[in-house]
Amino acid sequence: MSFLRSSTASLPLALLLTALTASAAAQSGPQPRLDVVPLTAGMHVIQAELAVTPAQQATGMMFRTKMGASEGMLFVNDDSGVRCFWMRNTLLPLTIAFLADDGTIVNLEDMAPRSDDSHCSAKPVRYALEMNLGWFAKRGIKAGQRLRGGPFGK
Repeated sequence: MSFLRSSTASLPLALLLTALTASAAAQSGPQPRLDVVPLTAGMHVIQAELAVTPAQQATGMMFRTKMGASEGMLFVNDDSGVRCFWMRNTLLPLTIAFLADDGTIVNLEDMAPRSDDSHCSAKPVRYALEMNLGWFAKRGIKAGQRLRGGPFGK
């Protein structure tokens, strides 16, 4: 994705959305590759780019034309909130996992490219992980299972 909206913003939500939408609209190409952290989902290793700053999160996967088979993007927030993503200017179909503080998958959502449809966490979370569409399903990984590594510990 990659536009992020949170219900726990310190600015009024309308102001935050306006600022982030303007930032996303000004983006004309993919952001450079971000720092990577290895995560594991059972026996599967994920190389997750870390989207930590508001600018990194607003840009996310926009304009990228490919992503490796076991690569993803982990959105990291300071606090928990209901997180919603859309796919405007995102060219790849993705599946997003909304993650609890301990790495447990709260819910998974498939996201179509170039769509303004909102995909939200089922409850407040700090983390969201975007992977290629179907990555979790192909490996039998479902809500309730836990990722490890990075911010989730061993």
